[in-house]
Amino acid sequence: MSASAAYAVVPSRPDRETFTITDLSAEFGVTPRALRFYEDEGLIAPERRGMVRIYSHRDRARLAWIMRGKRLGFSLADIREMIDLYDLGDGRQTQRMVAMERCRDRIAALEQQKHDIDAAITELSEFVGVLEAGTARKE
Repeated sequence: MSASAAYAVVPSRPDRETFTITDLSAEFGVTPRALRFYEDEGLIAPERRGMVRIYSHRDRARLAWIMRGKRLGFSLADIREMIDLYDLGDGRQTQRMVAMERCRDRIAALEQQKHDIDAAITELSEFVGVLEAGTARKE
């Protein structure tokens, strides 16, 4: 995945009024089962016409947030909080502020993990050196 894929804007689809489960599954690379799971979790809310789910532009936009959030390691609770803030009617200001805060927190956590991984690699490399030195002395 390219670095820009995480924040790429999903192109609008003015040529479509609605989307099927097959449409969104193909576009976002998820299974219909995943879409039904997100529906069960209350993250998307397609209209039902009999047994058929009809997804709106809103559902599609929310799915884009879900997929982005998952790629970046956010929990479904975090994702739900961020996408639900869209409806506050404040021009998405609160949504942006909360998303920035969550992203900064995630960056800090990843930086700490990176530091921990680098330290573990260094320690393992040093230990391998000690083991190799001990093996060389016995030969």
